[in-house]
Amino acid sequence: MTNFFCMLLGLFFSLGAIAQSPLTGQVYDAQTKEPLPGVTVSWADGKSGTTTDANGHFSLPNVVSTITLSAVGYRQQTITLAPGKPIRIALEAAIEDLQTVVVTGNREAALRTQTPIAISKLSPRLIEETKPTSIYEVINKTPGVLMVNLNNEQHMMAIRQPMTTNAYFLYLEDGVPVRPMGVFNHNALLEMNQFTVSSIEVVKGPVSSIYGPEAVGGAVNFITQRPTAVPTARVGIQADQWGYQRLQFGAGARQGKFGIYIGGLVSRQRNSWLASSDYDKSSYFARLEYAFTAKTRLTGTLSYNDYNSQTSGSVDSTAFFARQYVSTTDFTYRKTFSLRSRLTLEHDWANGSQSFITAFVRNNSVGQNPAYSIRWTSGSATATGQINSNDFKSYGAIAQHTQHLNFLHSKLTIGATIDLSPNTYYAYQTDLTADLRADKKSVVKYTLLKERPDIQLANYQADIHNTAAYAQYDFEPITKLRLSAGLRYDQMAFDYTNALDKTTGGKDYSQVTPKLGATYDLGGGKGLYANYARGFSPPALTAIFLKRTTPTASGDLFYYNLQPAKFDNVEIGGWASLLNNKVYVDAALYQMNGTNELLNIRQPDNSTDYQSAGKTLHRGVELGLTYRPSKQLFFRFGGTHAVHQFVEFTLSQRTSDALQNVNGKDMPSAPRTLWNTEISYYPSWLKNFRTAVEWQHVSGWYQNQINTVSYGGYDFANVRLGYQYKGIELYTNVLNATNALFATNATRGNNATDRTTYTPAAPRTFVVGLQYSFSGK
Repeated sequence: MTNFFCMLLGLFFSLGAIAQSPLTGQVYDAQTKEPLPGVTVSWADGKSGTTTDANGHFSLPNVVSTITLSAVGYRQQTITLAPGKPIRIALEAAIEDLQTVVVTGNREAALRTQTPIAISKLSPRLIEETKPTSIYEVINKTPGVLMVNLNNEQHMMAIRQPMTTNAYFLYLEDGVPVRPMGVFNHNALLEMNQFTVSSIEVVKGPVSSIYGPEAVGGAVNFITQRPTAVPTARVGIQADQWGYQRLQFGAGARQGKFGIYIGGLVSRQRNSWLASSDYDKSSYFARLEYAFTAKTRLTGTLSYNDYNSQTSGSVDSTAFFARQYVSTTDFTYRKTFSLRSRLTLEHDWANGSQSFITAFVRNNSVGQNPAYSIRWTSGSATATGQINSNDFKSYGAIAQHTQHLNFLHSKLTIGATIDLSPNTYYAYQTDLTADLRADKKSVVKYTLLKERPDIQLANYQADIHNTAAYAQYDFEPITKLRLSAGLRYDQMAFDYTNALDKTTGGKDYSQVTPKLGATYDLGGGKGLYANYARGFSPPALTAIFLKRTTPTASGDLFYYNLQPAKFDNVEIGGWASLLNNKVYVDAALYQMNGTNELLNIRQPDNSTDYQSAGKTLHRGVELGLTYRPSKQLFFRFGGTHAVHQFVEFTLSQRTSDALQNVNGKDMPSAPRTLWNTEISYYPSWLKNFRTAVEWQHVSGWYQNQINTVSYGGYDFANVRLGYQYKGIELYTNVLNATNALFATNATRGNNATDRTTYTPAAPRTFVVGLQYSFSGK
């Protein structure tokens, strides 16, 4: 009998323990299946609640039967819990909501409305529905941004700058720069894996106070796909009528404390609309996460990219207007290899404070015979080109701590970075013959005659060592007003050996960059912000060590005296939610004054003379607008009107009589107006069908510094359709739907004998794709 009562007593306590054990659940994004941190889970009419951790997990008393979930940027959802079933909840993003969370502003999650900078987030849904062949198709949906398509995923950028190849933009992957300072490549984004990008954040204007040099015109941060909360897999194919084909895949899952996501793509192009433009690309990505505890996490990523392309270059006016897309070269190429990896340890402290340390490595090589380096003088039957190689390896770390304080609801952020990057570069001449048109003013085709490694154009080795420390303090002196002040010290330095003039030495570009900002909440989904920021960009090493064709009057053969470009930016802006949250507006007005801006002065033989001198002005307004009148319709508009001018600048060519004052003139390749607008339709009568029409407008621009010739700009439209049935999606993108004839880049030198060269855009292109997506429970 005693044993029987003991058994009953043990069973009673066991049932009691089970009855009182908490319920656990997980919240994730309905689009990406990524876990959602910081979601508010409430019950008892909002009187009690909790928030999800970094992996979307939460716990609550087992007596709760109904919960409400809410998060910035997502639609609120109320769930009735079913006894005995796992709690896994997918939240739908509110695609029209500008009150979103961003991480690029200060390297940690923050409300967009508390970040006093112009920043835009391209959502996972927007990227997924765009189904981009090249990443510019997504980037150009950002208000005030133009990523210039140079074909085969090659590109330039224009963010508060003219269309340029200069080092005024910082490209990041999960907050880590993809290249070290001083080794900028305007084509760096072709090294990205666009199929494993979850979202993209674009900052406009200087953010040097956090990210350092080169973050002048802006920064583009690619947020990679995290391991999914439920098992997922997707595989797809994509092709067009011009010989482009792509196979892509991705899969993710979590098991206990461990999560993994892998993805990649293999693409190729053969016999396209533009002659001599074949290319191959393979890109693979892996991300692993391990949660030691709910507050301590380890994340590792690995990104591998291999790219090999013919570089067809530009065409002359005769070929362009006749739509004869025959390249003047069939021997130019670009080969790029990149391997990037990082390991990040994060910890969440009490009161929302956070710390992280990231160790990273890079291994990168670019070898090319570029079409843009061909030098030819009008009427000549010969020309020269070059073959070059630029290689680097990097070892570095980023550490940051954010401490939340009760005083004035403030927080202090401090951080430091170190980046050690040995860099080698060489270039030598090639001899070419030129087959001329009848008027002898342009070239039909160049032929490679001989490689000349004996004629070296550059040959240096540099050990780059970049170190920096930064701090930022945010506080709320009065209700609804939040102030931010930041300061960063950079020492971008390198030791070099120049084999051409047999010199060794070092350069040091130390700089302090401040930032001041404020946001004010007007209430009702409206607010204002203002900021002042300074940015700077040291000259690229390839510009410093390029051998001049003709020495200067003082005998300088190289560009050792190039100075860092400096910029002071002032802007005001605001946001507003109107018509019961159906309309969102985000706007900014800015003025950025530049000093010692690096300019490429095109010479009569198509070579480049570098200058960093004078003053420039960049002033404009940016506008973003979304309107969602119903679940079936969504309208988006983003645009800018800006002026980019010389304030104080004198062109100095290699002949002593060629001095021209260009004060007050527009900078070349600087369209004053551009916009991208789109209307999307999701019919209720055909579930899982979508269609969208997009219009891109770029106004005209001057082709040279002296403003004697211009290009009229362009307009084109894209149409996208897709239908999904039981995990299978069939889609088509009709790019340049009206088959407009236009050039994405048109340039000319400052001499009377110069002729315009055009980078033609693709004619009407039909992209067709098929994708299968699987999602577990």
